[in-house]
Amino acid sequence: MKDARLNNGVMMPAIGFGVFQIPENETERVVSDAIEVGYRMFDTAASYFNEEQVGNAIRRSGIGREEFFITTKLWVQDYEYEDALRAFDKSLKLLGLDYIDLYLLHKPYGNYYAAWRACERLYKEGLIRAIGVTSFSNERLQDLFLHNEVKPAVNQLETHPFFQQQAANAFLQKEGIQHEAWAPFAEGQNDIWNNPVLKAIAENHGRTVGQVVLRWLNQRNIVVIPKTVRKERMIENFNILDFTLTEKEMAAIATLETGRSPIYDDMDLATVRGIGLHKIHE
Repeated sequence: MKDARLNNGVMMPAIGFGVFQIPENETERVVSDAIEVGYRMFDTAASYFNEEQVGNAIRRSGIGREEFFITTKLWVQDYEYEDALRAFDKSLKLLGLDYIDLYLLHKPYGNYYAAWRACERLYKEGLIRAIGVTSFSNERLQDLFLHNEVKPAVNQLETHPFFQQQAANAFLQKEGIQHEAWAPFAEGQNDIWNNPVLKAIAENHGRTVGQVVLRWLNQRNIVVIPKTVRKERMIENFNILDFTLTEKEMAAIATLETGRSPIYDDMDLATVRGIGLHKIHE
């Protein structure tokens, strides 16, 4: 998969760049390096506190706005209708852009129905090219689109060799909603870089473990947004389309499924409470 056609016809790059946990004072330099490597899709969020730096790098690149695909996200604190409109306006100003390519509800908590209807309004006004969600279960996602006008174009889910989201992937493909992977490297959990299955496949192709993981996701028609602050890793992560994993290799990676997230349990009540009540502004 070189690009993904979303359910409203918008084309989305298959390989992007995430800026989660990149410090504010490093973000502009890192994004500028990624642009130089060839990345044109960047994924940020209001809760990352680096939208302004992403926007600065884009403007200073000298490359036309139409060449970029920019994603940002609405935090749970701003899910009430009017709050969502204000938060979007703030993100747009921080990014210094006239429109957002993809705007996502960041978590499936709080009044996400009101937030979604605010997103629908902004989408219809042409301020957003596509709208979607992050970390929605199949059940919540189906309920959302059954009772609203605009069907989500994307569901961004934690997806990696240890938490493969097979059922979600099948549902999303059936419904025409693009699956996008956050934490494709499992945030380094479970010693992923030294996993013997992944290392053997990487050696067979003369590639890195990271390239194998990204190609595995790509061959499952899942959009990826890997993050790194090192330019040599950016180059590796971007160059994954010139080799192909065999069916046997894909099957071997499938055996790494654990059925649970190594990062956090979104069914844990304390976790849900913490995320749902987390404030990113006064």
